[in-house]
Amino acid sequence: MIVVHHLENSRSQRILWMLEELELDYEIEIYRRDPKTMLAPAALKRIHPLGKSPVITDDTHMVAESGAIIEYLVTRYGGEALVPETGTPERLRYTYWMHYAEGSAMPLLVMRLVFSKLGKPPVPAVIRPIGKLLANGVRQKFLDPQLEMHLDYWERELSQHAWFAGEAFSAADIQMSFPLLAAESRADLSERPHIRKVLQNMRDRPAYQRAIERGGELRL
Repeated sequence: MIVVHHLENSRSQRILWMLEELELDYEIEIYRRDPKTMLAPAALKRIHPLGKSPVITDDTHMVAESGAIIEYLVTRYGGEALVPETGTPERLRYTYWMHYAEGSAMPLLVMRLVFSKLGKPPVPAVIRPIGKLLANGVRQKFLDPQLEMHLDYWERELSQHAWFAGEAFSAADIQMSFPLLAAESRADLSERPHIRKVLQNMRDRPAYQRAIERGGELRL
């Protein structure tokens, strides 16, 4: 039995979605974030030394990192329908977006989230004004322009294709779902209809809806 070690409100939501798309049986071990630090609990370190999520266990196998888990599930459980054919332009795009999601998109979004916290608790009150000034400067000079550049890039790409890899839904769209949802909560998408359309099409998928029912709605 596959067990998903699922940290609430985290990247592991997309692993539940992947499992639902593959119509596989699985169990969920839910871990709650520390209400003050919002960090994962120490209990996750019993599963993986870094104490991060997502992690799955499957018989004797333990697999961490979203991309690695998706590749493992595709290979072991016959998920070829979610991967474009080898040697096609769609397969090249698929590989690119699978790596882009965590390699380029999420570091920027995580940085923006971290800097947004510098003027708030649990940062000590005495340094919050300095933290807020620093955060505003970094956001205005670097983070916001970078995020706009990435959003414009997604919009252009999705204006040419129904999904990230091409006209067919693929596991790359599952991998990209977390950056999309994170960006939706932190940026103005009103002038980006193609991003909004993909987000809606994603939410309309029955497998996505089942994943939300089991793992909970993301609050980003």
